[in-house]
Amino acid sequence: MPAAETAPALPASRLTLTDLHSPPMRAFHLSWMSFFLCFFAWFGVAPLMPIIRQEFGLTRDQVGWSIIGSVAITIFARLAIGRLCDRYGPRLTYAWLLLAGSLPVMGIALAADFWSFLLFRVLIGVIGASFVVTQYHTTKMFSSTCVGAANATAAGWGNLGGGVTQIVMPALFAFFTLTCGLSAAVGWRACMILAGLVCALTGVAYYYWTQDTPAGNLIDLRRRGLLPADSRQQSGLSVALRDHRVWSLFVLYGCSFGLELTLDNVAVLYFTDYLHFDLHQAGWAAGAFGLMNLFARALGGLLSDRCAKVWGFTGRSRWLFLTILGEGLALLLFSQMTQAGWSIATLLLVGLFVKMSNGAVYAVVPFVNAKALGSVAGVVGAGGNLGAVAAGFLFKSDLPWTAGFWILGLCVTGCALLAITLPWQLAPADGRAEADQLAVAAP
Repeated sequence: MPAAETAPALPASRLTLTDLHSPPMRAFHLSWMSFFLCFFAWFGVAPLMPIIRQEFGLTRDQVGWSIIGSVAITIFARLAIGRLCDRYGPRLTYAWLLLAGSLPVMGIALAADFWSFLLFRVLIGVIGASFVVTQYHTTKMFSSTCVGAANATAAGWGNLGGGVTQIVMPALFAFFTLTCGLSAAVGWRACMILAGLVCALTGVAYYYWTQDTPAGNLIDLRRRGLLPADSRQQSGLSVALRDHRVWSLFVLYGCSFGLELTLDNVAVLYFTDYLHFDLHQAGWAAGAFGLMNLFARALGGLLSDRCAKVWGFTGRSRWLFLTILGEGLALLLFSQMTQAGWSIATLLLVGLFVKMSNGAVYAVVPFVNAKALGSVAGVVGAGGNLGAVAAGFLFKSDLPWTAGFWILGLCVTGCALLAITLPWQLAPADGRAEADQLAVAAP
């Protein structure tokens, strides 16, 4: 890794995707690739659930608990990881998260019944906290003129893992079973072991090839007297929890990312059970939803930045309102589709607004409280998982899944009003200057 003194002193003011050498762009590429692999591993089981359900003889209730369990622990993991970023920096936090998170990803291969499967499925959810580190790191590395686009692009490309895994895991399963001659029971386990190994190797790369800020690592900056020896961020979480704007974003992210997690978990089962797709067809249909992250989340952040240049924070909140509203209306439409073609088309429409909403939320997060950035990002990120947990109970109940989607659509549409009532009390210019300054110097 280049010496800290050769790094630029200021955050990058633009995204230069071909730049693989500067600390901001190296962090950008490593963070989205790490998040991609974490998301891939996190939901690697989802497209294989028809096989796993048959092997363990899972009931609908047990499938529902596995959906809930996969996202439940991430609520607490995201709260914790935000404070760790504030204190130790994203480099060390991400490296250890990747290494530790790879263990249950590979460990699920040891599952012998529903309870052991559920245990590992819950533990895998810890790796979902990687999102907070990704957003924290890109926020530190980019100025306010492009932080919305940087955050949204890194997160969007990372979220691609949720779509790619829907396509790749069934293909990888077919390779292990048809080409290598493994049984179905061994085949899906081999898929997860491979995913875990890649996550572990990425953790090592993150440690050696990134740094915390454009000016260097937090430990080095403190040693050189450029930062206090003790970051004193213990109050960061309490500050975030007392801010009503954080809770509004918490709910809104539950409506956007929470819905994305839910669809990542249930889409393959929905297409196989309700529309009678085979595993390969269902994987491609569900994967198309995830692949919207290739551009849609970045588009949400980019347009938020553009709106902010014209209308300030009011522009960001209005754009967020439109994306959440569009998401809810599209989901209501999807819930009424009974033909395969229209179901896929409306699911892609849902995906467009979901991903743009995700980007729009985290284009706002850096300006809420820059001094407690990690804690704010963690609390808002936890909202996405709590939303997925709440939605999971709908699909665990006796309601038809079409009714579950309809109810979710109504809830999301109603919650969109929170976006236009966000009471921004910080002047845009002051907020941007504070965020840029802290991106260089603050832990």
